[in-house]
Amino acid sequence: MPVRPTAALSALLATALAATALTACGGGSGSGPDTVKVSYKQSTDNSVKVMDTYLAGIKAEFEKKYPGKKVEFVPIKAPDSEYYTKVQQMLRSPRTAPDLVYEDTFLINSDITSGYLRPLDAYLAKWPDWQRFIDTAKSAARGEDGKTYGVPDGTDTRGLWFDKRVFRKAGLPADWQPENWDEVLAAARTIKRKVPGVTPLNVYTGKPAGERATMQGFEMLLYGTGDGTSDPLYDSTAKKWITAGQGFEDALDFVGTVYREKLGPEVSDALDPNFATAVNGELLPQGKLGIDLDGSWLPQAWLPGSGHAWPGWSKQLGLAYMPTQHGQAPGKVSMSGGWAWSIPAKAGNPDLAFDFIRTMQTEANARKWYIANSGISVREDVAKDPAYASAQPGIKFFTDLVASTHYRPAFPAYPKVSTAVQEAMEGVTTGDLSAAEAASGYDATLKDVTGDRVIQK
Repeated sequence: MPVRPTAALSALLATALAATALTACGGGSGSGPDTVKVSYKQSTDNSVKVMDTYLAGIKAEFEKKYPGKKVEFVPIKAPDSEYYTKVQQMLRSPRTAPDLVYEDTFLINSDITSGYLRPLDAYLAKWPDWQRFIDTAKSAARGEDGKTYGVPDGTDTRGLWFDKRVFRKAGLPADWQPENWDEVLAAARTIKRKVPGVTPLNVYTGKPAGERATMQGFEMLLYGTGDGTSDPLYDSTAKKWITAGQGFEDALDFVGTVYREKLGPEVSDALDPNFATAVNGELLPQGKLGIDLDGSWLPQAWLPGSGHAWPGWSKQLGLAYMPTQHGQAPGKVSMSGGWAWSIPAKAGNPDLAFDFIRTMQTEANARKWYIANSGISVREDVAKDPAYASAQPGIKFFTDLVASTHYRPAFPAYPKVSTAVQEAMEGVTTGDLSAAEAASGYDATLKDVTGDRVIQK
């Protein structure tokens, strides 16, 4: 009988693979001319193998299609912030750069500016499937120079997940749809009062949560404070970052209220970088979380064989869009991001790497990935496919949010701006700072990290 490796051993092997990538000798990413080295983010939850399983299938298809060619995977198992750091370390040298790398689109302009990525326009011009991708998705991987540096493999949207079991106990409606922030907080207060032992509301926060705090938490609030027609973080006309105004303070105050009134998780849990694993794998399935401000991808953690298999999740969980602050038009808010496959500037086998992208991004393989990953299609042909639209509960809800979604200002300074947001959130979460004090600290940091390219709100 084969021996199944332990979680610790799996983690050790993943670490060893990453270390190999960082110390490989020779030119061209340490691979021979017939091997494409692919680096990607492996889930920190050992039970979630969605990406690994999908890529294993693509590897088999690729090696069959291109006889004599091989695929070598270099998975990096780490929280998002650590993954970004490790990838950037790898991209600096031809000895360690993979041939293909999985990039979070919010970081892509930073890596472009650093000279880490190769423009793909020459490849894309000869690839008919590129015309199937929607324009907003294409722009997510486009540099300030107008060139494209990645092929997106889907997008995402965000909303409010709520537990119908908890809501029944609290006397809240099964078709709950809050019209403003006050109604979200009112529901959380009702849960706290009537359903002891349950965390009423989860809003990711603080530096340990990284971009999850900025995007799922703060920006879902901030982008609902205005009229929805202008970006509250960046003025694209002036090409300057916007200092904190009333909406910014109000968003911070919402976060502060959640933790001050103990409507959220314990602060020590909220500031644990692995808290999302507990939310997905324990709190939601076990009925211990009332409302979760989160993303469209959650069901991938509950698929058969995931370790947290939860076949009945769609009967137990409801979905509501995140309302604007006062219910003002357009009434709902979502943020969208996504990841893209990029070819490093120092890749040894770029042509082979793009062949791997083309294999991943056939219509059939793209549909397979969106369904497995609970992702939102960025291909028009797949989005119109009934097999995609009906594949999983919730896909239509989250796909419909694309019409009212927002994208982060993914300019080179954004990662540092995002960290400044996380620091402000952490200040109000712990109670060390008021919303006004945290906003003032953000302004000071914003001027520093953007070279004083700011405009007063």
